[in-house]
Amino acid sequence: MSILSIQPATPAELRPLLHANIDRLPDEQLELAHRVLLEIELEQLTADLDDAADGSRAAGLLTPESIAAAVAAHRAAKPYR
Repeated sequence: MSILSIQPATPAELRPLLHANIDRLPDEQLELAHRVLLEIELEQLTADLDDAADGSRAAGLLTPESIAAAVAAHRAAKPYR
């Protein structure tokens, strides 16, 4: 059986394996690993934001009118010029 085919069953089992893999990475690959982890975090934050926006739309809090009002208020408070 290949080491690549062994699948940890739980996050508690997977976490130390990931830490060990990161600890074994050569220095020149750490930046890439960091960028990959940031991409994963970005995907999660984007999904959270999408869910929050969907909830606000469903509750009637995010409408074309409220968006236009927020944009107008921001432009009035912080003009581009």
